[in-house]
Amino acid sequence: MRTPPYLKSGDTIGLVCPAGFMAFEKAQTCIDTLHQWGFNTKIGKTLGGNSENYFSGTDEERLQDLQHMMDDDTVHAVLCGRGGYGIGRIIDRIDFKKFSRRPKWLIGYSDVTVLHAHIYSNYKIATLHSPMAAAFNDGGAENKYVLSLKDALKGKKIRYSADPHDFNKRGEAIGELVGGNLALLSHIVGTCSDIKTRGRILFLEDVGEYLYNIDRMFYQLKRNGKLDKLAGLIIGGLTDTKDTDRPFGKTAYEIIHDVIKNADYPVCFNFPVSHEKENYALKMGSKHKLKVGEKKVKLEE
Repeated sequence: MRTPPYLKSGDTIGLVCPAGFMAFEKAQTCIDTLHQWGFNTKIGKTLGGNSENYFSGTDEERLQDLQHMMDDDTVHAVLCGRGGYGIGRIIDRIDFKKFSRRPKWLIGYSDVTVLHAHIYSNYKIATLHSPMAAAFNDGGAENKYVLSLKDALKGKKIRYSADPHDFNKRGEAIGELVGGNLALLSHIVGTCSDIKTRGRILFLEDVGEYLYNIDRMFYQLKRNGKLDKLAGLIIGGLTDTKDTDRPFGKTAYEIIHDVIKNADYPVCFNFPVSHEKENYALKMGSKHKLKVGEKKVKLEE
């Protein structure tokens, strides 16, 4: 694995929206905060770009904007304004040659999982699964989860903890940290963006899914061997779940526990990585140590 250079005061962070649309004013607090942290910013055309539909621009416009930021030598990291959906439409057309020669931090979560997985699997470059622009709003710029992005960009070692959960399986694991959004990781199985999970610490989170679909996606991962021979498993937030008129009969965590209850590796539930405020910055691809104890869960570089 290669780690991009950490940022120093005066470095530039590019902001783009390679998937869903985001109004420029929704990113203003993020931009102001990045300046307060000592960074410069470069705004891509897709942030607040003209769009009459779900996306922040046409496939070609989103591709060109992201490509430009990845190739621009004056940009030292690329922060995606939001996720949503759309990166899977352009991932196979991105040229990673220059990015591979001179890697930089690529930042985001949700739909950005596609980029994280693709870069990890094909180029062995670490990326940042972390809060995006909207997380800075409504006082969010001052919470520890958004501030964890600042720490990660400046090279501070990860030292996170979480409370115990009844479904946790105790133990210790060391391995490269991989994962992200459950739905996206299920959808990229069998593609050139697919990730190998054996010997890794896998983390998963999602939002707005029907309970039966969470069940289906976990069985998809199980049948594909993605849950076999893990070093460890981290289950983050499964928030805003939905149920059918005839109830599925289990909560999201109960569904997951039922699938992996016989796992022979440490597992922790309710780790603070999610689509909500609780969303620590995680260095995807970097080696971590997971310790699931009786009274505390720890994740450290």
